[in-house]
Amino acid sequence: MTNTDTQQNLLRLLRSTDEKSVAVGLTIHQANPTLASSQILTNFKHLYQQIFRETIENLEVQHLVSLNDASLDLSARSLTQVPQEIGQLTQLKVLDLGDNELPQLPKEIGQLQQLQELRLVGNQLNQLPKEIGQLKQLEELYLCSNQINQLPKEVGQLSALIRLSLLNNHLILLPTEIGQLKQLQELILEENPLQHLPEEIGQLKQLQALNLRKTLLQQLPKEIGQLRQLQALNLRKTPLQQLPKEIGQLQQLTELDLRDTQLQQLPKEIGQLEHLTELNLKDTQLQQLPKEIGQLKRLQRLNLEGNQLWQLPKEIGQLEQLQELNLKGNQLQQLPKEIGQLKQLQQLHLEGNQLQQLPKEIGQLEQLQWVNLDRNQLTKLPTEVGQLKQLTTLILGHNQLAQLPREIGQLTNLEYLLLRHNQLTKLPTTIGQLNQVESLVLAGNQLTQLPEEIGDLHHLLLLDLADNQLIQLPQSIGNLFRLEELNLGWNQLTQLPSNVGQLAQLRFLWLPNNQLMQLPPEIGQLNLLADLDLQQNQLTQLPKEIGQSNYLSKLYLQNNQLTQLPSEIQQLDYLRNLRLENNLIPEPQRAIVEGWLPSCRVQW
Repeated sequence: MTNTDTQQNLLRLLRSTDEKSVAVGLTIHQANPTLASSQILTNFKHLYQQIFRETIENLEVQHLVSLNDASLDLSARSLTQVPQEIGQLTQLKVLDLGDNELPQLPKEIGQLQQLQELRLVGNQLNQLPKEIGQLKQLEELYLCSNQINQLPKEVGQLSALIRLSLLNNHLILLPTEIGQLKQLQELILEENPLQHLPEEIGQLKQLQALNLRKTLLQQLPKEIGQLRQLQALNLRKTPLQQLPKEIGQLQQLTELDLRDTQLQQLPKEIGQLEHLTELNLKDTQLQQLPKEIGQLKRLQRLNLEGNQLWQLPKEIGQLEQLQELNLKGNQLQQLPKEIGQLKQLQQLHLEGNQLQQLPKEIGQLEQLQWVNLDRNQLTKLPTEVGQLKQLTTLILGHNQLAQLPREIGQLTNLEYLLLRHNQLTKLPTTIGQLNQVESLVLAGNQLTQLPEEIGDLHHLLLLDLADNQLIQLPQSIGNLFRLEELNLGWNQLTQLPSNVGQLAQLRFLWLPNNQLMQLPPEIGQLNLLADLDLQQNQLTQLPKEIGQSNYLSKLYLQNNQLTQLPSEIQQLDYLRNLRLENNLIPEPQRAIVEGWLPSCRVQW
């Protein structure tokens, strides 16, 4: 074996990731050191001390093994520089220098010929050395959250690069050499002050994801249409004013995010995106949709929230795969009857429009699970609403509904029914057929009574009847054995039925601003009650059974006519907030109450 072979074998041992091999190499070096082995150990010692901030007398096995590993994580070590000896780690494949304080990289970074992944996230870099282009095996380069204002043209030499992330830098332009990255699949330029893209961007034939969110692009080059493999294009929060007609050439595009742009119209070529599954146009300036929108046969999610649409084209009904349609915050006065053709639709957002009625075809949406019609001008619902057998959530707040159709009871999968702030004076008896409903919100209506069938809602957890005109509650209220929250504030109740005590799971009972003169003793059976609000009533006394509500922590009694409290109140060990302002309790009694409740804040 030649002298050269012996030296090479020694260096291979010293560069090994196997502890036994390194140990052998160190033994051989100590017995017969060579110039090459001495140099590499000197470099490695300096490198180790610099990057690990540890003073060592001599390199030991574990030190070398850590440096010889194919992956080196030096993130979050407060590094202000990378030693030039980093270039000695020629076996390195993954290097993470993220979250340090590096203002620059040494040119020796280019010696890492085996490097496949380089992470430099969260440093203070304003440029890259031109030697970066020597990393011919590099596949992933992450430069997020630095201060880079330009890329060296040598970046185009990274012929193996697949992912390049430049999120949150200071780039104003890209070098034309960017087009040489023939293997690039993902390019992230989000949060840079880019004002335009070079036409060479169209040469990235393998590009699948292009993120331009929060850049300063007002337009795209027509060459964008050459990115035939592009699947995701993000232009959110850019001042983009129009899309080039070449956008229609992106035949593989599945996700197009145009939220918060200044688009006023879509080109008709948008209909050529036959693989598009998600189109997000929230908060743009669209006043109408092109009829070609109906050609997007694979579209599953369409977000048009916060635009100026006053009508939808009938072709909307051709989106046969659509699962989610968001039209919140537009100016729609009606829906086309073709809306009923959306057989796969599961979520429909229509809140904040000007709808006065719904087409009867709404009942054909047999997969619909969630619909929000809050803040419209609806005066009635079509009877066909009862055909929505899969519906779990129906939000109809802030409309002008005077009644509900009997067919509402056919919604046997309904879990949430929200009807706050309408003009309902009564509920249909079929309301009791909603045996899966968990939340029923009827606050802000004109209800004077409830049907007995309300007690059939055995899954009900929340019942909000605040701000109505209720005089009494039906006896069946006691059948709501799963009820946890009951809001009856701002009504005209003079009494509570005794079977309110059967609401064994009740935790919150709100009764402010009624006309209650007394409480039934059964109130003490509410063992889980934590919050009881009785302010602004006409109570003159409390039943002694109140002391049985073991978990009561808040008791609001202000603005009543109480002259004393029962001694049993001192049994409320968990009571922490007792409000008694504007009652008739004399000073001596107040001192007694405070003595009963040493851990409670009492307000007089």
